[in-house]
Amino acid sequence: MAIQTQQTRYRCIIVDDEALGRELIEMHLAQFAEFELVASCSSAIEAHQLLQNQSVDLLFLDIEMPVLKGTDFYQNLAHKPYVIFTTAYRDYAIEGFELDAVDYLLKPIVFSRFFKAIEKFKQRITNLHHAEPNVPTQQTPNAMFVRENRKQVRIVFENVLYIEGLKDYIKIFLRDGSHIIKSSMSAFESQLPENFARVHRSFIVNVDHISAYAHQYLELNEIEIPIGEQYRKHLKNKLG
Repeated sequence: MAIQTQQTRYRCIIVDDEALGRELIEMHLAQFAEFELVASCSSAIEAHQLLQNQSVDLLFLDIEMPVLKGTDFYQNLAHKPYVIFTTAYRDYAIEGFELDAVDYLLKPIVFSRFFKAIEKFKQRITNLHHAEPNVPTQQTPNAMFVRENRKQVRIVFENVLYIEGLKDYIKIFLRDGSHIIKSSMSAFESQLPENFARVHRSFIVNVDHISAYAHQYLELNEIEIPIGEQYRKHLKNKLG
């Protein structure tokens, strides 16, 4: 019999490259009538595509997955649902909680431990609803972490001048340096705040740093960036 604690419905996604791991969470989750399973995904890429069109309250996210780790995937989401990390390794606990995870479940996940994680999630929701009405509960992020040379590097958005695409990599140019990470331009662009604009197939700029622009190029002080024909109208709209 399903455990019924409240009428609110919470939309969930399970992300795990192992079918048995997904099935176990599905079985545990089925005991809670207020939780709706939107999808069960075998990779972070599949989950990312789904999140473009779906509203989700909670992710059950495996950490060790091929192609893209769960922690790397989550920290680069522009709009983050609550997350409960799942893994067979204790070593990721600190990294998981640094990302403000609701909980961190070690495999194989027993129901009593799963129940505790669900209760933690519902307490988060309760605390959010009881927050002071004049205090904002969510803010536009001012920074993100990117993976470079096996470490996570914090990038403060206001310090970014522009981003250049380099085949399978991108180079992030800052006021005081640069970073090269493996990513596509479109994937990275989707994680940026609204003051960034794609101005060329190979360039994204922070519009707050544009000092001048003409028909075919713009300037970030002494740096000249080309403007692609298909991006010109969008840029002009951004600049008002």
